[in-house]
Parts: sequence; C-alpha cells; structure tokens
Amino acid sequence: MLDERKLKVLYAIINSYISSAEPIGSRTISKNYDLGVSSATIRNEMSDLEDLGFLSKPHSSAGRVPSDKAYRFYVNQLLKQNKQSIGTEKDIEIKEILANKSWEMEELIRNSAEMLSALTSYTAIVASPKLKTSKVKTIQLLSLDDLRVLMIIVCDTGIVKKAIYKPKNPISSDQLSTISKFLNIKLQGLSMDELLIQFENNVFEEMYKYKGVIDELIPIINDSIEDLTSIDLYSYGLTKILNFPEYRDVEKVKEFISFVEDKDLILDILLNNSSSEDIDILIGSENKYAPIKDISMITATYKIGNKTISKVGLVGPTRMDYLNLIDTLKIFSANITDMLNMLMGNQ
Repeated sequence: MLDERKLKVLYAIINSYISSAEPIGSRTISKNYDLGVSSATIRNEMSDLEDLGFLSKPHSSAGRVPSDKAYRFYVNQLLKQNKQSIGTEKDIEIKEILANKSWEMEELIRNSAEMLSALTSYTAIVASPKLKTSKVKTIQLLSLDDLRVLMIIVCDTGIVKKAIYKPKNPISSDQLSTISKFLNIKLQGLSMDELLIQFENNVFEEMYKYKGVIDELIPIINDSIEDLTSIDLYSYGLTKILNFPEYRDVEKVKEFISFVEDKDLILDILLNNSSSEDIDILIGSENKYAPIKDISMITATYKIGNKTISKVGLVGPTRMDYLNLIDTLKIFSANITDMLNMLMGNQ
C-alpha cells in the first residue's frame, strides 16, 4: 500500500513526533533525515499520507501528527521483528535487578510493576494470577500454639495461601498431621472449583473422629479459595504521566488516574483483548472506552510451563516509544517467566 519513500517519510514523522510531541513539518524531516528528496517532495508525500489516513493536521498548525492507523502500521512492523534479546545490555540489567533479592512468587509478581515502571519511566500495571484452574498441591496444618493453627494451601502454580485457624479445643501436632494427610488424600490435585464440589458432597464424613475440626476448617478453606481465585491489580508510577506534555491539562491527568485505578476496567481490557502473541498492543481509538481514546497499552504475559498466570503492561500516550518499550517488555516478561519457572522447579 505504501511505497518505500512514503514509508520513510511516515517513519520519520512517527519517530520525530514520539520524541518531540510537536506537529512535524516537511522542513524538520528534510533537516533531520537524509531521505534524498526535497522539502517539496516530502510535503507532497505527507499530503498523500494524510489522504490515506496515516497523518492528521492539527488545527492552527502547518505540521502533521501520526494517526492511530499510522501507529498500528508502525507497531505491526515492529512486532514482525524477532530480535534476539539474550545477552543484551538491557537483558543483563534486568537479570541483575532480579538477582538482587530472594523472591517469593507472589512478591515477584506484585513488585514487577514497580520494577518495570522504574526501567521504562512509564506507568506499569500487573494483574495477579487467575487461579480457578490451579490445583491443590498440598494442604498443611501446623500448630503455632495451643490456641492457633496455621493452615497453608500450596497450588501447582506456586501460589501459597496462609490462614490462621483458632480451634475450639486444643489439637495436638499428631492430630493435625493426621487431619492434614486426610485432607491431602481427598483434595490433592483438585482445582478450586472441584474443591467446592467436594465440600458440598460431604466427602469428609468418614473422618467422624475429627468431624468438628474439619467442619470448622471448611469455611476457612472456602475463604482462602475465594482469595485465590480473585484477581488483584497493582500499578506503579501513576505520576509519571505528568512527564508527557499531553498531560499538562489537569482534567486529562484526572481521567488517566481514574482509568488506571479502575480495576474492573483495566482487567476487562487485559483479559478481553489478548491474542496468541507474546505482546499485545492496544492503541488509542482501538479502545472501546471513550475517556481513554488517546491512551495506548502494551501488555505481555507471565507463564509457568504453558499456563499464563499473569499479565503485565505499560500505559501511556499514543505516541509511546513503542520500539524501546516493546523490546524492554519482551525481555522483562521473559526474565520474570524464567524466574517463576525456576521458583516452581520447572527449570
């Protein structure tokens, strides 16, 4: 659809606008890019690109700005590039950041938004795992003292849920061990939904000696399952949007912050706009929500084995630095995924 010269002009305008946030004129392109043609020729190409919907001309400006259609074209070309990121300076930097601390799985996922925001200077978000399909690996009951018992549920995805149980009567460590073994026989390998079915079917009646204790434990396990199957959303770097000149308007800043803090809205976008690709990008008007038509979101997945357990993303104006951000997010998500699999013993 676009010949080589039009492509060069379009890419020059996109890169210039990403850097400057100012409408781009033909003289700027002629001065900063050696395209081998005159300013007049560049002007003609810009006019053609505008007619094709790749550029728009802001009111009161002689320059042009890229449209969402232009960004989509540009991004699709970037996504076709299979860059080898292992061993790059960025890859080494991310590995060093992750190696500086001994991580637990939940902590790693939760804090990844902060790390990603620091790396990119953009607002970052991360959705914690959706674990309805996760299965019970083990359930342990441990005595803390005469009045308290610690219950630990470990899932096959590495998520650990802990809860304190206060029995009506003291329970010895041997009794807790017996109950733990029984619970594991009945519950090990079951998904969260299957656990609830087991509770409804009263599969614990045969353990009549400890029926009272198990009856007390079931609501606690139920509450733990509800926590495990919910999705938490973490964001970091909200105020970094103020670094972009598009957000000098207080009302626009308020809209952006309201968007990022709207858990249901963000999760709807994250969960319903995913593809089979490693990286998903939603650009401006592609978003169905009117207040954020000038916002773009780049997201990637964290996986354990072949199972996606979490999504992480960067949010900013449509003139995001897609080239660097796509590369950084690919490397970042790959390193987090490697660490998650290492924590799970899959490597």
